[in-house]
Amino acid sequence: MKKIGILFGKERSFPEAFVKRVNEIAGKDIKAEFVNIDKIFQAKALDYAVIIDRISQDVPFYRSALKNAAITGTAVINNPFWWSADEKFFNNALAVKIGVPVPKTALIPSYEQPDDTSDESFSNLAFPLDWEAIFEYTGFPAYMKPFDGGGWKEVYKLHDMEDFFDKHSQTKKTVMMLQEEIVFEEYFRCYCIGGKYVRIMQYEPRNPFHLRYQVNTPPSSEKLLKTIHDYVIKLNQFLGYDFNTVEFAVRDGIPYAIDFCNPAPDAEVTSVGQENFDWVVETSAQYAIERAKAQIDGQDNLTWGAYVKASAAGLSLDGKTKPKKAPATKK
Repeated sequence: MKKIGILFGKERSFPEAFVKRVNEIAGKDIKAEFVNIDKIFQAKALDYAVIIDRISQDVPFYRSALKNAAITGTAVINNPFWWSADEKFFNNALAVKIGVPVPKTALIPSYEQPDDTSDESFSNLAFPLDWEAIFEYTGFPAYMKPFDGGGWKEVYKLHDMEDFFDKHSQTKKTVMMLQEEIVFEEYFRCYCIGGKYVRIMQYEPRNPFHLRYQVNTPPSSEKLLKTIHDYVIKLNQFLGYDFNTVEFAVRDGIPYAIDFCNPAPDAEVTSVGQENFDWVVETSAQYAIERAKAQIDGQDNLTWGAYVKASAAGLSLDGKTKPKKAPATKK
């Protein structure tokens, strides 16, 4: 029998509903349960064909345990190696390269020096930075946020350069990014599961948390929804996420991807609403069963995105072979 496990923290409604639904529809050869860890030995399996990870972003012990499970053949959702390497500023750069609109964004060094560094550690960094060019690029108002953060932590809305320097001085050792404000007419939050199943949800981030999925006006067009759907698929297939959300702010009819590095996205029924909750439970259960059936012991059962696979195959992002370097000439 193959086991599907879910690893989670404080949340309750989604893990419980997920396990219940898998066990209702999986058949006698597959069962789901809460992951139970009492020891981790190197290269020893955890006895799960599939693990859905909902918490390792906050628990380093779990992250390492999941990498160990993956190397023994567990299909971990999401790939713990890629999640360790990924961050929001890279996401934006990749989006630009694959043709998905994103706000103009600049990377900002931490205000305080990292531990165990000194002025000499920054021999290649200009002092001061070209602030005039940076502010002209993003404009004001702008948002400053951690380059690899999430959960709306340390996010600042800035109105001018004085506001920027004041807020930046409070960020201590966090590397930040400065991002153009998108004044939007519509906003959408989209689940993507398996790089192919998409749930587009109207969303109002300016509402109180429990009311953000309550939008009274319909989407402006089917064409916009189709574009958003295609962008969601494209981003997740290039990044390689099995379970993610993508947020879009629509300005002048153009959907700008705002946030698309959420591999443990909110799925609590009290916040997403019953219909969205039912969709994510059903779809994630079906997908986990699909992955369990395809899982083969002892081999790599992870999802690797098109960006990594293209690089490994020596291809550019458009699928074309990268030009080979000219051979060195003999002197």
